[in-house]
Amino acid sequence: MPRYISLHTLACLTRQGAEHLTTRLAAAHRVTMRRVQVNMIEGKMLVDSTRPIETRSGSGSARKGFHYDWVLRVEFEARGGKLEPV
Repeated sequence: MPRYISLHTLACLTRQGAEHLTTRLAAAHRVTMRRVQVNMIEGKMLVDSTRPIETRSGSGSARKGFHYDWVLRVEFEARGGKLEPV
């Protein structure tokens, strides 16, 4: 199953706000969040998930105010110096 990495701008969110957003992602039914990384200085959040956070149709999370800057579908990852399917 492919994975997705998405980049989100947090704007003026506090640490508590970022944590609340992460909690919302963890509770989502259609998306399985694997890992979230946050940089408060840059105001950015990287999300590693099993489905894209937002669909092209604009449904789902876009209506709930969680937009992305970009989404990358990950098909291979390096393990022990070799590219292997995810």
